[in-house]
Amino acid sequence: QVQLVESGGGLVQPGGSLRLSCAASGSIVDVYDMTWHRQAPGKQRELVASVSRGGRTNYADSVKGRFTISRDNAKNTVYLQMNSLKPEDTAVYYCYAEVRAVVDIRRRDYWGQGTQVTVSS
Repeated sequence: QVQLVESGGGLVQPGGSLRLSCAASGSIVDVYDMTWHRQAPGKQRELVASVSRGGRTNYADSVKGRFTISRDNAKNTVYLQMNSLKPEDTAVYYCYAEVRAVVDIRRRDYWGQGTQVTVSS
């Protein structure tokens, strides 16, 4: 069984910073792409940033220059450093990972439970 556990959300003022973490645990053989998504009330879930196992990153235009995604392969953990936060960044943030577990022949998709980020004065 593989689980993704997120942490680091909360309430922050505009212009502030937060750092999200997401750790994959369980009987894992390898972790491939890891991503952060977010979903604001009344909106569809959107991709925020992604990082490949080799460290290649991609960002949504709305967060470029403000957010940084990184990962620690030894800890099976992905991070999202969020700076210069805006009220429109308010959403539930979800992490995703493509994982091959010990009991599986193929890779499977796993999602975290979500963590709330609220940007407000």
